[in-house]
Amino acid sequence: MKTKLTTLLVAAFLLVGYTSCNAKVENNNTEKPGESVSQAEKATTMLTKALFLEKVWDYESSPQEWKYKGDKPALIDFYADWCGPCRTAAPILEEVAGEFAEEVIVYKIDTQVERELAAVFGVKSIPAFLYIPMEGKPTMASGIARTKADTKKMFTQNINNILLKKQSNEAL
Repeated sequence: MKTKLTTLLVAAFLLVGYTSCNAKVENNNTEKPGESVSQAEKATTMLTKALFLEKVWDYESSPQEWKYKGDKPALIDFYADWCGPCRTAAPILEEVAGEFAEEVIVYKIDTQVERELAAVFGVKSIPAFLYIPMEGKPTMASGIARTKADTKKMFTQNINNILLKKQSNEAL
């Protein structure tokens, strides 16, 4: 009797585990790199190396000279799917990207897929955020704040101060 009960419990456990794994796979984002979903759904754009070279900076042609190719300031989120703080930052950054959509473009780079891009900028810990103004050199920042509200405030202040050159009286 105990053997049958144990077998039944193991089978139920395996079935539940299998079902939850399949649900995660089916819910995966199917967005292709460089393709933005409608503004209401997705305000960020995934970057591959090829798209980075085309839209941001062709470091292969001019490795010693920073030449931003965009038509508005940009923020690049270097992240990985397994990173807890990255998962926390993602919806906040998505919201901020929607709020600043007319003024700033927000890109995402998966460091597990685009290792070369992470290496070009010396990304050693994630999340890392590259703020690219229209003129001047980009600024790298890493990590998020303790709360979601403070993280959103951090993004907003950095966008205003670094990208849009709107000085704020509030400290981070």
